[in-house]
Amino acid sequence: MPERTDRDTDLDALKSEVRRFADRHHGAKPFVPGDTTVPVSGKVFDHEEMELLIEAALDGWWTEGRFTQQVAKDLAGFLGTRDVMLCNSGSSANLLALSALTSPLAGERRLEPGDEVIGVAAGFPTTIAPTLQCGAVPVLLDIELGTYNVDVRRLEEAVTPKSRAIMLAHTLGNPWNVDAVLGVAKKHDLWVIEDCCDALGSTYKGKLVGSFGDLGTLSFYPAHHMTCGEGGAVFTRHARFKRAVESFRDWGRDCWCMPGKENTCGKRFEWTLGELPPGYDHKYIYSHIGYNLKTSDLQGALLMAQMKKLPGFIAARKANWKYYREALARWEEWLLLPEPTPGSDPSWFGFLISVRDGAPWVRDAVQSVLDQSAADLELIVIDDGSVDATPALLGAVRDGRLLVETDSPYLAPQARRGRPNEPANVVLTLEALAKDRGVDAADLGAQISGNAAAAFSLP
Repeated sequence: MPERTDRDTDLDALKSEVRRFADRHHGAKPFVPGDTTVPVSGKVFDHEEMELLIEAALDGWWTEGRFTQQVAKDLAGFLGTRDVMLCNSGSSANLLALSALTSPLAGERRLEPGDEVIGVAAGFPTTIAPTLQCGAVPVLLDIELGTYNVDVRRLEEAVTPKSRAIMLAHTLGNPWNVDAVLGVAKKHDLWVIEDCCDALGSTYKGKLVGSFGDLGTLSFYPAHHMTCGEGGAVFTRHARFKRAVESFRDWGRDCWCMPGKENTCGKRFEWTLGELPPGYDHKYIYSHIGYNLKTSDLQGALLMAQMKKLPGFIAARKANWKYYREALARWEEWLLLPEPTPGSDPSWFGFLISVRDGAPWVRDAVQSVLDQSAADLELIVIDDGSVDATPALLGAVRDGRLLVETDSPYLAPQARRGRPNEPANVVLTLEALAKDRGVDAADLGAQISGNAAAAFSLP
């Protein structure tokens, strides 16, 4: 056992003071029904996070260091994967994962500008944005109500000779149909990226999500399963993608030395790459057009403390979801309640409620009641919130393809707002369905738009 130093003694004394501070100012407070607000999301922490944060700060090494390196190893062990690469957010993790497919390291199946990436029309923008940022074309499928994951019935139809990858999030922690998605991916030799930002700890047929695709991503924003404020991770079992992700994350450099290290390869001045002169310093050779999306050791320290609590966080989320599901069961005549994907055991991120057509109240009434009871919630308005109606993505997505069911609520807002209903090459349209049924398109749109949803994350 290493001999204790004066620094160790001083640090222990400081941590003791921090512990007292945390217990006094951040300890649990009494819950008063009807008065205490139930937040839509938030971080759960105690003195352990603060103590490690202080220790990391006092190290004076605030870039990637011993804490980030250790938590990456711990997380890889939990996930059962080869490598975990930490970054500054889950959105950055998605960008890095898809960017890795554009690297020459991906070989002949490399994602090129104009190639297609299959996703869904209802999801978080930064699951789709990387496709556009990498110059690829999004092909967006509908979701199925209940699981709110991709409707796999049309997945095969979405594949064309230009398809290169499938990138899907496990919605609110609920795994998508892994067998169906991997079946199509294997048949057509497509890469698969699993956005697990909502789903850390979820399993499908006994295996953790993220273990099925070529790359997986995580978010450590406060709403997610564990947090360091801002942070994310990419994980993979492929060594070539580890190198690609780290290069894109670290300015695009070819060197893989850790911060503060040099000549890890043992031939720093002996490389010959591209048209650079022989012996050019490998630490300053850039093989990708990269970014700076790195994380810090302060974030790593927070994650180390959160990792100890992760099993408890997962168990609490499952218990909370079960409580909501059982409590709301008596209203199933009017509420469409969420269901786990068959074969899955979700580590839930939230509990999503859809108001059925014909219910005696509308979504706004449900929202009002929850608001009056001091419960925060996050609205996911299906008939206004699809990515094809999102201002920043609207024009870009219109250059892609939107494959949705003709009675999907996602097309309704465009009809109501007098805009063109969808891209020129959309497979099915609201107008076509109305004509087929012999009804007015506006009336059909109004009927369809009755499908709305409200969602609130679990405590």
